Amino acid sequence: MTTRDDLALANRLADAARAAIRPFFRARYDMEFKSDKSPVTEADRAAEAAIRAILEKERPQDGIIGEEYGASREDAERVWILDPIDGTRSFIAGRPIFGTLIALTQAGWPTVGIIDQPIAEERWAGMMGQPTTFNGKPVTTRACRALDEAILASTAPQLFPGCSGEHFSRLAGQCRDTVWGGDCYNYGLVASGHVDIVVEAGLKLHDLAALVPVVEGAGGRMCDWTGEPLTHDSDGQVIALGDAARLDDVLEALAEGHEGH
Repeated sequence: MTTRDDLALANRLADAARAAIRPFFRARYDMEFKSDKSPVTEADRAAEAAIRAILEKERPQDGIIGEEYGASREDAERVWILDPIDGTRSFIAGRPIFGTLIALTQAGWPTVGIIDQPIAEERWAGMMGQPTTFNGKPVTTRACRALDEAILASTAPQLFPGCSGEHFSRLAGQCRDTVWGGDCYNYGLVASGHVDIVVEAGLKLHDLAALVPVVEGAGGRMCDWTGEPLTHDSDGQVIALGDAARLDDVLEALAEGHEGH
């Protein structure tokens, strides 16, 4: 069972990551690139190390999967999923729209999620069965009567592999506006009712697990591009909706892009 103690611990983990990250923002630090060309900084590693130290002390039986330091006890029933800086490119560029992602999954299903923006000190916290909060106060998504009224967000056009960019473009053509950049921050904006739809491809487990309790606890819906729920086994194609009534419209627009491929 997920309890309020788990959510309280997730908030303390986010506090620790925030304290580790803030001194590095718009400062000089070491940086390198992984094999997939994605950047990693001292701040990423310091934040994840701070989180893992607490988990190893307080929840030694739980599993941990982190972007920077890999997996420990990943076959456990309860697994913490960590992305210390989601949006490292924004962090490096001095843009405060990155975030720390902390999730707890049980039997592969996300049950607790934190999106924390350490510079603006903004935090969305979600737990299955509980309303999502933004800096401690409940938030809700907004209604969207049609795609042509929707604000659509995504991180970057180059992050759609293969033909998926064409599918996204088909959807974007039906929406009122499209905004780029933001990584996990966009999903917090869905939960707070400022953005209507986020569509992305190529996400990894540490990119998506924390988002689900946040968006769904605010009244939204998250799924993959076929409408299936997101779990440990999802393929990285993600849809977040503030208004679940638009799901069929979004799926239809994305599916139209598949024709002929």
